[in-house]
Amino acid sequence: MTATTRLTVAQALVRFLAAQYTERDGRRQRLIGACWGIFGHGNVAGLGQALVEYSDAMPYLQGRNEQSMVHAAVGYARQSNRLSTQAVTTSIGPGATNLVTGAALATINRLPVLLLPGDVFAARPADPVLQQLEVPYAGDVSVNDTLRPLSRYFDRITRPEALIPAALAAMRTLADPVDTGAVTLALPQDVQAEAYDWPEEFFAERTWHVRRPAPDASALAEAAAAVRAARRPLIVAGGGVHHSEAEDALRALVDATGIPVASTQAGKGSLRYDHPCDVGGVGHTGTAVADDLARTADLVIGVGTRYTDFTTASNTLFAAESVRFLNLNIASFDSHKMGALSLVADARAGLTALAEALRGHRVDAAYEAEYRAGKEAWEKTVDAAYAAEDDGARPTQTQVLGALDSVVGDDDVVINAAGSLPGDLHKLWRARSPRQYHLEYGYSCMGYEIPASIGVKLAAPDRPVWALVGDGTYLMMPTEIVTAVQEGVNVNLVLIQNHGYASIGGLSEETGAERFGTAYRYRAADRTYTGDPLPVDLAANAASLGMDVVRADTVAELRAALRAARDSDRPTCVYVETDPAGTAPAAQAWWDVPVAETATRPAAVEARARYERHVAGRRRHL
Repeated sequence: MTATTRLTVAQALVRFLAAQYTERDGRRQRLIGACWGIFGHGNVAGLGQALVEYSDAMPYLQGRNEQSMVHAAVGYARQSNRLSTQAVTTSIGPGATNLVTGAALATINRLPVLLLPGDVFAARPADPVLQQLEVPYAGDVSVNDTLRPLSRYFDRITRPEALIPAALAAMRTLADPVDTGAVTLALPQDVQAEAYDWPEEFFAERTWHVRRPAPDASALAEAAAAVRAARRPLIVAGGGVHHSEAEDALRALVDATGIPVASTQAGKGSLRYDHPCDVGGVGHTGTAVADDLARTADLVIGVGTRYTDFTTASNTLFAAESVRFLNLNIASFDSHKMGALSLVADARAGLTALAEALRGHRVDAAYEAEYRAGKEAWEKTVDAAYAAEDDGARPTQTQVLGALDSVVGDDDVVINAAGSLPGDLHKLWRARSPRQYHLEYGYSCMGYEIPASIGVKLAAPDRPVWALVGDGTYLMMPTEIVTAVQEGVNVNLVLIQNHGYASIGGLSEETGAERFGTAYRYRAADRTYTGDPLPVDLAANAASLGMDVVRADTVAELRAALRAARDSDRPTCVYVETDPAGTAPAAQAWWDVPVAETATRPAAVEARARYERHVAGRRRHL
């Protein structure tokens, strides 16, 4: 007779999660490292009680905002190369729907996170219960159904025994490098507290082996032939290089072949910035040398990238008439994009096999000399953007990056997601190690940076962590500062005050919308937002939430403040108001943002004319 243990559904789930592991290359780690939670009537007596019952087995982290908790778990998962993640539990109602943005971010970026929202009563003893969505035509719909299209796996546990197959399917999805993303197990509040006789084997330690599939031999031969035939090959390194820990394999390949490497936002740092083959970011926010190479490339080798309109400059960047694509990706879906030759494999396994197949091959010396000269010229552009003529002056945003560059070491992690900083960072940041550059640009979600910094620090406690935010992003979601203070997580926040949405302000001007609604200012007499800046003191706000705050008014003060923050063992905010004068290099490629086809205002008419000139170069790669 099978041995059983009588537990509630919530207790069984917590015990099960504590016994799940992943393994890759002989390294084993917990799949679910901790559970974030905010409790309400939908989960307090179920998962809340279970987390108390088994607090020795499942660490608990107290969050302040449900979306933020997902961002923190995603930051943890990315820093852990997707081999470990965290769970997030909420009540039914607003707590559950607050998960939606975080779920979208996780799935878009192919990063695992386990969502455990409470749900309405399965047995309907009270109908409607508090916070229940009533749908006249469907009795089995709740607000949690908003998570269905955003989840790589979704199930609602309406009977205790249904947890067993659902929990196993959830773990399989989280550990699968192709299918991973947000996973949702919706838990009706009555079912959470219901007892059941669980088979003991359900709680046995289980190891999920993360595979490294090798490329098909014939596809590999075709890929190698394409590389050997190319005169101007260019590798585009995506986030899959990092997730697979394929940086050494990539470096070995380019050391042998001389093929230059450009990177997406997720792939930056695949090569160290000073490697001779690293030409920096590619696309609308890319470097001049990378984008010049992209325009003339006859073979683009995508490694672990899903491509986006930024990476491809909205299909105007890869302009050579004869250009072909070769995509190495563990996901078949991504490997076939851009009409590419498809090489389905783990990035490390695929790069290693491709290097062997290309043994003895090297690009022409003149091509190497060309891109190395371009790289040298771009480094001078970076130097100019970082430099300050007067250390006593207010810094520009790029000079803020220059000051930070002078302070950080190889182990520091720099986190950003939205605003004008992603463009400046992609073009200018000198990534010193594989996980130093942490840009969430799949969803480019304002408010991601602060909670993600906590997740990263929990995953890598010995690495200094920096969250870079503008005032717009800060105002979206500063509340996890309280969590960092409570947990003693000494993350560093660089808070840049530029009085509005700087990135969208520039885009608004470019597209003929005249920066409408993008400045944080009082209304003027004509009712436009062109009056004085708002008297908002964000440094005081950060201090009120418990952070140590250092204000910096000049470049010299900024450098000193950054050093002090890095040396501190407390969560520290460096606050700086920037000079709006632009010192960032202009965009090196076009981005397709549609412009009004008809308008009377001159700005929009001129913007449409520019748009039509650019859009004429758009093509489909088939």
